[in-house]
Amino acid sequence: MKAHMPFRTKVLLLAAGALALSLGQASAQSQRNLILFVPDGLRALKVTPETAPTMAAIRDQGVNFANPHSLFPTFTMANASGLSTGHFLGDTGAFSNTIYTAFPVKAAAGSVTPFIENDPILGEVDTHFSGNFVDEDSILLIARNQGFSTAAIGKLGPTLMFDHTERSGEKTITIDDSTGTPAGIPLSQDMKDKLAALGLPLAAPSRGDNGKAGDNKTPGTVVANVAQQGYFADVAAKAVLPMFKARNKPFVLVFWSRDPDGTQHNQGDSLLSVTPGINGPTSLAAIKNADDNLAALRKAVDELGLSATTDIVVSADHGFATISKESKTSPAAKTEYKDVPAGLLPPGFVAIDLAQALAMPLSDPDNKNEPVAAGTYPKRGNGLIGADAGKPDVVVAANGGSDLVYLPSKDPALATKVVAALLAQDYVSGLFVDSEIGAIPGTLPMSAINMQGAARTPRPSIVINFRSYSTGCEQPVLCTVEIADTGLQQGQGMHGSFSRADTMNFMAAIGPSFKKGFVNEAPVSNADIGKTLAHLLGLKIPFKGALQGRVMDEALPGGANPDVKTWTERATPGADDLATVLMGQSVGNQRYFDAAGFEGRTVGLEERKKAASR
Repeated sequence: MKAHMPFRTKVLLLAAGALALSLGQASAQSQRNLILFVPDGLRALKVTPETAPTMAAIRDQGVNFANPHSLFPTFTMANASGLSTGHFLGDTGAFSNTIYTAFPVKAAAGSVTPFIENDPILGEVDTHFSGNFVDEDSILLIARNQGFSTAAIGKLGPTLMFDHTERSGEKTITIDDSTGTPAGIPLSQDMKDKLAALGLPLAAPSRGDNGKAGDNKTPGTVVANVAQQGYFADVAAKAVLPMFKARNKPFVLVFWSRDPDGTQHNQGDSLLSVTPGINGPTSLAAIKNADDNLAALRKAVDELGLSATTDIVVSADHGFATISKESKTSPAAKTEYKDVPAGLLPPGFVAIDLAQALAMPLSDPDNKNEPVAAGTYPKRGNGLIGADAGKPDVVVAANGGSDLVYLPSKDPALATKVVAALLAQDYVSGLFVDSEIGAIPGTLPMSAINMQGAARTPRPSIVINFRSYSTGCEQPVLCTVEIADTGLQQGQGMHGSFSRADTMNFMAAIGPSFKKGFVNEAPVSNADIGKTLAHLLGLKIPFKGALQGRVMDEALPGGANPDVKTWTERATPGADDLATVLMGQSVGNQRYFDAAGFEGRTVGLEERKKAASR
């Protein structure tokens, strides 16, 4: 015979259950949410209420990180690894966009120098290096393991970096250029249903005309990446954010905007001319396009009633400069090529010049290791130097405003010869050498710039910074020109150098976790962004490497401004009295790198020197 529960007891139990449910919902709703918006390649000083009203408002109403720093080499995948883990490149091993893997990557047509802004390539490189080539857990991985909803949307390559070991599409929503193709991360059934209900395609649109770079006779694009990014913004604002709210638990959303980077690279406003370079109307349209995407996300957050619990952090991966292909010393520039204007540097000029200086054969890793014939250049600028392309003496990974040189043997004598050849070239401005090789006059150790740590991937032996200069505007970082090892043309856009134009990225933040109307004059970096986001979300992230950023306490309520010191390191002079100079700042033991190179050849070195003398 069943015992009947008294009515009063039933009421009390129901009330207790309702209270518990209410408290649970309140706890979920009070938990901080996070949106990280990355406007790829956005220069800090280009953000104004006219050019980018949404970003300017976040900066002025929230926290203005007025002393920002990209990680060097100032490339996308390198900085994506810092933003996603809070570690410097010496730990992550994502040394640039193109790296030497020391094994042929099938997804890269067998190349040992793959361009890693590619989902299948990232997957293969992960598999080769024990399942995670970065070897540090990312913010999204730990967040989803601790109960957050997670998504990464936007540009192919860096988007996946935030949870690159999750390739099912079920745990983290990943949507990029490859979505809807066999190469992309699959969509979950929930996402397919949601997109279909909204009338949004299950496949991302292409860049269209925005993807056209032109050639030495045909200008590149004159349109921003509006259609593709409009799709990504619609997916984020109309599908993902409402889905996350309905789940009633905290979320992390990363939105990586290809603009202004992609448009600045390909812009057709300045064919073969360094003026206006990346300061023409097409580049300005790209900045506005990225700003419009962020505005759409902010509007969705407001309409969904999530503003009080959502932090929005904006951090560009790097700055930008205009390309120059000029050199008076390079043998490669004195050779004729059918598709390179006479007297200008071809793609792969470093590999060509080093092969000649070392009197060794040059082979192309991106063309089945075929020899590079006279009057031609490596397909993607990369080179294998030595008698046996399968066991090269020297590997050059061409990237843009800086190049990586690998010496598999780590031979100090060979390294000295390579350095001597590079010091003879007017396009070089600063060299960093693996400290395990030993000190070489004119160079500084890679350990000085946090490029030696616990990385799994092969570490470069020499990092080359290319020359940069200003065309004479009031703010040198806004009209910087840099030599670039790239297939793009003189007058188009590039980054990667150690100029202040490339290290000075845009950063701002707003939301309940941040101060309001605060100008943060202390130096901050993309590694700090990663570390701070983990702190705000309460993530417990295990780490292997020690090269980490810091929590930016001064930007948080109650945080005090830290003491900041400036410093300069100078190499022992080498040939022609050339010496690599590194200028930076410190907060405690945390070092920030402003600019580096040879005096008179890098934007930012002379400017800091003059400011210090006033």
